[in-house]
Amino acid sequence: MRIIISPAKKMNVKEDVLLWQNLPVFLHRTAKIMEWMESLSLAEAKALWGCNDKLAQQNYERFRDMRLDHNLTPAILSYEGIQYQYMAPAVFETSMLAYIQENLRILSGFYGVLKPMDGVTPYRLEMQAKTVIEGIDGLYDFWGSSLYEEVVDHSHVIVNLASKEYSKCIEPYLKPEDRFITCVFGELSGGKVVQKGVYAKMARGEMVRFMAEKRLSDVEKMKAFDRLGYQFCEERSTESEFVFLK
Repeated sequence: MRIIISPAKKMNVKEDVLLWQNLPVFLHRTAKIMEWMESLSLAEAKALWGCNDKLAQQNYERFRDMRLDHNLTPAILSYEGIQYQYMAPAVFETSMLAYIQENLRILSGFYGVLKPMDGVTPYRLEMQAKTVIEGIDGLYDFWGSSLYEEVVDHSHVIVNLASKEYSKCIEPYLKPEDRFITCVFGELSGGKVVQKGVYAKMARGEMVRFMAEKRLSDVEKMKAFDRLGYQFCEERSTESEFVFLK
């Protein structure tokens, strides 16, 4: 089984918590993206990121000074978004870290696919960014089927805890033998299931923690998830979509 999650925009360097284990598998392609990013002016980079002046300056300097093999932090600790805060990997037991290292994959516009303990450096680049690298428009086409091929394992089961922006990297390449299960965390409004961004991110992080604590290998056991007030809703779920309602 593989579990996919999104990265986070906010990142940090944490060299004193856990040591990174390996370099990312697609680092040679990341170097191509870095080279293109370094060719941009500050104004061009800011337009690409769509952020304020302070963030643009910070991330422009990061790319200008970037080294892909120096001052690295395990990916699972480097990202600091809401999902990662609720996952709280810094306090995982050794067995939980081993579980996510085997089963969890982080999708990234810059790195492609990351194992939790891969060493990364802070960057800013969303998958939907309008890039032109080696004559290829956009990161979806730049990465192509390679992310799917790296993520899928012998079980052909993929648990999708990623946002649509990132799950789109995998879904077009799914094969008939694959089982792709998207988890929906929502509440009923007007008879429809509505997902709220912040709460969904919180629940995705809690789900990773739940799976790691239980060391789940059977996706059916995910249905026991009951954190943050969510309960599995059988009547609104399908083989490819597990719905959890508050």
